[in-house]
Formats: sequence, C-alpha cells, structure tokens
Amino acid sequence: MAIKIHGSPFSGATLRVVAAAHEKEVDFEFVPVDLRSGVHKQYPFLALNPFGQVPAFEDGDFSLFESRAITKYIAFAYEGKGTALVGMELKPKVARGVWMEVEAHQFDPSASKLIWELVLKGMFGMQTDKAIVDENEAKLATVLDVYEARLGESKYLGGETFTLADLHHLPQLHMLMGTRVKKIFDERPHVSAWCKDILARPAWQKTVTLQEQAYQGIRSQEHIL
Repeated sequence: MAIKIHGSPFSGATLRVVAAAHEKEVDFEFVPVDLRSGVHKQYPFLALNPFGQVPAFEDGDFSLFESRAITKYIAFAYEGKGTALVGMELKPKVARGVWMEVEAHQFDPSASKLIWELVLKGMFGMQTDKAIVDENEAKLATVLDVYEARLGESKYLGGETFTLADLHHLPQLHMLMGTRVKKIFDERPHVSAWCKDILARPAWQKTVTLQEQAYQGIRSQEHIL
C-alpha cells in the first residue's frame, strides 16, 4: 500500500490526517507510533519527521510531516476521489485558506491549552489550573463569536461545502465536547449546528473508531495485568 500514516490514535494531529484520508476515500496503512517508548525521537522515525513529532506521512517515495500540510497534499493529490475538500477557483480557494489560517492561529492555541488542562492533565494525575482554563475559555469564546457571525452567512467556514477549513477543527472539537467548555459552543446556535454537523460525518466516525479501538486495547492490557 503506497500511503502510510505514522502516528498515534491519541494525537489530534494524527487524527486530522486520518480524517482527511477517509474523506478522500483513499486506502492507507496506519502505522502506530508508541509515544511512550520515545521511538518518535529516534531514527528511523526522525528521517520522516526531524522534529520527532507525529504524524508523519508517506505516499510511495514521497514523505511529509505537519498535519495541515499533509491534509492539503491528500486533498490535492487525490482531487478526483471522495469529498472535494478544496476548490480550484482563486477567490473561494483563498477565502477557505483564510479560515484554515484562523483555525491554526486563533482557534487551536486556546483549544489546545483547554484540552491539556481539562482532559490530558487528569490522565497524568495532574491538577487543572483554573486560571489558565478561565483565560483560554474567554479567548476561545471571542474566536467563536467570529465563527458565529461567519456561520450565519454560510453553512461551513469556507462556504457552502465542507472543506479542510472545517476538517482541521475536528480533533479539538471532539475533545472539547466532553468538557465544561462545550457550553460556549452550545450558546452560539450557528456554531452549535456546525459542530454537530461535522462531528457526525461518516469519515470522522471512522476516525474516532481508531481511537476507541486503541483505548479498548489499553483497557484489555490493564485487565490482564
């Protein structure tokens, strides 16, 4: 199989790439990377991603790292398959690019800090910092005010069809919906409808299954021990 996605099912960046592959209906091999053992910080993995982070991607003899770059490659390289995800007309294409930048630079920083504080810290037995949560919840609410206005004009961030501008949000949304922060999405009707829509996509449901299977594997091992 030509396409290989190297990563962890517990990595949002990895799931972003897997979701894109499912949307494009391309076959791929998922190559698990055991982050706990540190193999991502060693060769041969460093030959695929010199920063020692997941995911890494191979399509034959071509390799990439950085999840958003990989999703763009998948969308363009397999343009004729599955969901379009991108368009070729200049102005709509540039407009979608704006919202992809917004996700990376406005939405993701606060969302990631909230996930760390409200989800991941608990997994490591660490205490949540309420001040950090309050600060980033307020920042994210401000971003969502902009989203609410945008989604009042179009069904999706990039226009009337689902694109990478929406897909890139999925891992963070999936994690945040199980936290207290869900309320700031629910308080904004257009944002709330958008979240329900994109989180219910079949490609994302397939992606989440990968994570659920990994959790089941961990629970099985704990039971055996």
